[in-house]
Amino acid sequence: MDYRLVPARFSALPGWDEDDPTPLLAAMGRCRDHIRTVKSYRTGSLGITAGELLVLLDAAVDEKPVGAAAMRAFFEAHCVPFRIEKADGTAGFVTAFYEPEVAVKAEPDADHRYPFYRRPDDLVDIDDANRPAGFPEGYAFGLAKDGAVVEHPDRGEIERGCLKGRGLEIAYARSKVEVFFAHVQGAARLVYPDGSMKRITYAAKSGHPFSAIGKLLIDRGEIDAATVSMASIRDWLARHEDQVDAVLWHNRSFIFFKEAAVDDAALGPIAAAKVPLVAGRSLAVDRLIHTFGLPFFISSDSLTHMDGGKPFRRLMLALDTGTAIVGPARGDIFTGSGDAAGALAGHVRNAATFHILIPRAAAERYLHAEG
Repeated sequence: MDYRLVPARFSALPGWDEDDPTPLLAAMGRCRDHIRTVKSYRTGSLGITAGELLVLLDAAVDEKPVGAAAMRAFFEAHCVPFRIEKADGTAGFVTAFYEPEVAVKAEPDADHRYPFYRRPDDLVDIDDANRPAGFPEGYAFGLAKDGAVVEHPDRGEIERGCLKGRGLEIAYARSKVEVFFAHVQGAARLVYPDGSMKRITYAAKSGHPFSAIGKLLIDRGEIDAATVSMASIRDWLARHEDQVDAVLWHNRSFIFFKEAAVDDAALGPIAAAKVPLVAGRSLAVDRLIHTFGLPFFISSDSLTHMDGGKPFRRLMLALDTGTAIVGPARGDIFTGSGDAAGALAGHVRNAATFHILIPRAAAERYLHAEG
């Protein structure tokens, strides 16, 4: 492994005694219900199984601790913290994501011309079992055409109209930049003129690899690597309207969505763990390593704008993943929905320390391995 787990004490977790993890209780109950009634979470390479996690989740549902102190005492009783130490000695790293709110219309007009699309019926899931000879490695989707599977049209081809007339449009936005950033986030709340709201979440993608337009602008010398953020990228696009298409089409990956109701405006979209995200308490992790539903305590001295100038210290649940979230100490923090959440998310690129709280049902073998 390119990392190791170092046992720690709760007293060694910076700010542990000041954190209030009560928002996690309901989310833990939802994870437990999903595992028990729908489908178990896959075990990451770290080796913590959903069955071992269930011991913790069942206890949370049964004990129902009330208040910050009781919640901390619950985790102290049922988990052992381990610091994730990377082999190269570098720190962990966090970014953030959010759920945009986009004003839309159900039908296009002179101002609303940029659609969100549903998944096409000729999009094919690709894996090692059905990958055609010569098909690009890593592509998870392709296009069924004339009895074969070929590359699906990319972002540029789709935005130039190759899917028009197929009835795939969900709604239309004013700005292709707003649509693009909803693609990057993988979800959005659509707000209609009558005030009604609908949620769209990830359904599939074109198959092409994601290419960060921020990196493109850095490489071109357009944006300083030290200050790049979602806000600075948006600002550059607003000032260079004649170059928007070329820059956005650099990212050939295109996202297709499915529709969902907004049952609880306080909760985020249902993510990879198949439960709603909780603002400020949900973490996207590398699912090849970590099992969904596990608690992580994230601390960052440099991340201060999310807690009124104080260093970030929070217990979070692993509820999502993402193609850019790779490695044992790499996380993406869900900041919530709407513009304020976007403002928070857009400035998060910080070194962080990752502690994973391993349920005692599994912790013994990691203590033994360390010893």
